[in-house]
Amino acid sequence: MIHPAAEQVAVTFDELPAGWEVWSDEARKVVLAYRPDIFDTAEFPPACLPTIYLTKGRRSRRPGRTDPDPADPWYVTLFLEPDVECPTVEYGTRDEALAGAVELAVRFSDGAIDYRDRYQVPRPEYFEKLDELTGRE
Repeated sequence: MIHPAAEQVAVTFDELPAGWEVWSDEARKVVLAYRPDIFDTAEFPPACLPTIYLTKGRRSRRPGRTDPDPADPWYVTLFLEPDVECPTVEYGTRDEALAGAVELAVRFSDGAIDYRDRYQVPRPEYFEKLDELTGRE
């Protein structure tokens, strides 16, 4: 199901909350990273870097199909690690997906996303640091 657009308002990366950085901004893929200054491989493994992906078409397209179909929707997914993801939300346009990604980044930064339930093997030190950064008690 495609997520309905709340309003047709242009969203920019300037609206990202503190701590989020644009790592990649390509025509069919955008990658946002959370606090790369903290999750920098010294204190935590690089896989712990929370990222939000916006992609035109699914990231898991079948082999041999590198370009998405023009009719493919945009997808927004928060990855806590490569194999630990939050539910993906589908959007009709890049602008809607960007607005959704900014909203997701705000919710994450505000501590509104419960990341603990996504893990089969907990990482206590990682959770403590995320709790500290996002204001979760």
